[in-house]
Amino acid sequence: MAASLITIVDIIVYVITIILILHALMSFAPLEPWHPIRRTLAQLAEPIIQPFRNLIPPVGMFDFSIMVALIVIQILGELIKVLIRQAF
Repeated sequence: MAASLITIVDIIVYVITIILILHALMSFAPLEPWHPIRRTLAQLAEPIIQPFRNLIPPVGMFDFSIMVALIVIQILGELIKVLIRQAF
């Protein structure tokens, strides 16, 4: 039971990480904002990134909120896995 829950947490963290990285990379792509791929990634990533943007405003051209969100997601994933291991 614990192993399957840990696997689910790993998959969720992995998918969120990929979405955030692709969203960050798409900001450098020459796609229009209304392109379906870019719009879909923005709809998935922005609700995760927005709370961090409220805490950490962009510094010049650099937006560190995605990096902070990635770090927090990784830490939360590890914390949840530790809690699962202790519960079972």
